[in-house]
Amino acid sequence: MTLYLLAFYAYPLYRNIELSLRTYTVRSFVQGGAPFAGLDNYGKILSDPTFGPALLHTVVFTGASLAFQFTIGMALAVFFHQHFPLSGTLRALFLVPWLLPLIVSASTWSWMLNSEAGVVNAALGVVGVEPVNWLTSPQWSLVSVIIANVWIGIPFNLVVLYSGLQGIPGTLYEAASLDGATGWQRFWRITFPMLRPVSAITLLLGLIYTLKVFDIIWIMTRGGPTDSSTTFATWSYRLGFGNLLPAFGPGAAVGNLLIVMALIFGLIYIRIQRRQQA
Repeated sequence: MTLYLLAFYAYPLYRNIELSLRTYTVRSFVQGGAPFAGLDNYGKILSDPTFGPALLHTVVFTGASLAFQFTIGMALAVFFHQHFPLSGTLRALFLVPWLLPLIVSASTWSWMLNSEAGVVNAALGVVGVEPVNWLTSPQWSLVSVIIANVWIGIPFNLVVLYSGLQGIPGTLYEAASLDGATGWQRFWRITFPMLRPVSAITLLLGLIYTLKVFDIIWIMTRGGPTDSSTTFATWSYRLGFGNLLPAFGPGAAVGNLLIVMALIFGLIYIRIQRRQQA
């Protein structure tokens, strides 16, 4: 286990930090001998005009994805918690987006949101709405990748929250019903409080995953047009591998900022959990 952690976690992290502290070119990356740059690469990305929009898009993409994934996942978990015919079959069908490779999901949504031949615009046309340039408009490109990511993330929230619902004693609901509580009151007074630990870990895992989402955005919009859907994940890749003259140092620095953001939220979660236990 120790060797596994060292080989697949510690060394890549160390290597990424080292990359961010040196000035690399293609030649120096292969042959070695890249000069030490200190925090210059971090200064470059902080002063880069792309930094502000990329940070904003990362926050909006992550926040909107988590909010919709969790809300819809919770609603579906509560719905499927009510036993009815074919509930197991329908619940299994909701897992399909989670099981598909990301490249398939992203390619499917790219086709569906195509401004000329997409089924979404075709459906909007039926109700008299003008076609929307989902993937090629700066106003809609970020919304498009959020929609795709929400669709992919809903099954995870559904499965975890549904499992949490299974652990709530049915006697609590029976007692509340005898006291005259409505369905909404039972949810807010029993279901939601009892699901807090499960909800917290669901949101934390979703946060860490969403912060580093790259495949969906790159396949659908490549961070464009005009950086309107660029996040830290896509910006890091573009700096390191997407340009004719790659900037490995700044690209690694952006990646390290993502790691720091994930660590901060992880520490906040641990602190909240300790307070609740105390």
